[in-house]
Amino acid sequence: MKKFWLFALMLGLVLLAACGGGSEEGSDSEGTEDQEEETTEEETRSVTIEDANGEQTIEGTPKKVVVLEWTYAENLQALGMEPVGVAGLDQYGDWVNVGIPFSEDVEDVGTRQEPNLEAISRLNPDLIIGVDFRHNAIKEDLESIAPTVMFAPYSEEAAQDQFKNMKEEFNTMAKIVDKKDKAKQVLSDMEKTFKEQQARLEEAGKDGMNYVITQAFTMQDTPTLRLFTDNSMVAQIMNSMGMKNDYESEKLEVYGYTETTVEALQNYQDSNFFYIVQEEDNIFEKQLSGNPVWENLAFVKEDRTYQMPGDAWTFGGPLSAEVLAEQVVNAALEEK
Repeated sequence: MKKFWLFALMLGLVLLAACGGGSEEGSDSEGTEDQEEETTEEETRSVTIEDANGEQTIEGTPKKVVVLEWTYAENLQALGMEPVGVAGLDQYGDWVNVGIPFSEDVEDVGTRQEPNLEAISRLNPDLIIGVDFRHNAIKEDLESIAPTVMFAPYSEEAAQDQFKNMKEEFNTMAKIVDKKDKAKQVLSDMEKTFKEQQARLEEAGKDGMNYVITQAFTMQDTPTLRLFTDNSMVAQIMNSMGMKNDYESEKLEVYGYTETTVEALQNYQDSNFFYIVQEEDNIFEKQLSGNPVWENLAFVKEDRTYQMPGDAWTFGGPLSAEVLAEQVVNAALEEK
């Protein structure tokens, strides 16, 4: 009898172990199935978008993205991603400052005007993003490396409202990389920043400032000014804070500015004059210092000139828009 009970006990333990082992195997199997399902969903995901060359479908969710224009590198940063390669990486920080430095893993892939195809290919990207006016000539070469999206920020349609176009391009990128919720939050934060900066102007009694704003530099030994028109990103950001742009052009400026010289400023002497310059090329302190055309302008005599940093990027995305809004108000209030 004792042998019978001992045998029964051992048999029960064996069955219990078998059941337990089966449960663990089932759990592992379920976990593997979940991972396989996520991978399958990611691989089978596809989105259809419109770019400069029409409708195209992007398969999967790109993770390794090469960008050939600074705006789109910044856009990826805003979406919580980092490009694997950026054209003109060595100069990016001189002109664009959104407070998110690139890691050492990001590779330079040539200039924005002449990207290095070999460098791009070595990165084995899932996606390449460029602009039609610079990169359409090498479109087929880029597409032989990876799916390529070309934006057209300076088409006649986009030029009508560069701020609207910026948001559309940003949302398109978010759709491609599956970050639409993040994009919605970024754009909401941007609008909040505009309101906060407008409140600063109002508190200082400087709400409704009329202005002319320029990005100034030396070109062929001549002091050159880009006067921004109302269709530009810059003017629309400033106007959204209750400011008023005094500069108008008789034609649509597809880049959002008129390139001119200091003589043109004589028509805007009642304006508040905002200017963006690189410190090493400050034409107002160097070439124009002592120049009677400049020195005799009413806004110069009455100290209504406001210098902004050289990294106030005027052609960027939502993060640059926030930085620009704050830099404008800092300049107007003469704060750092």
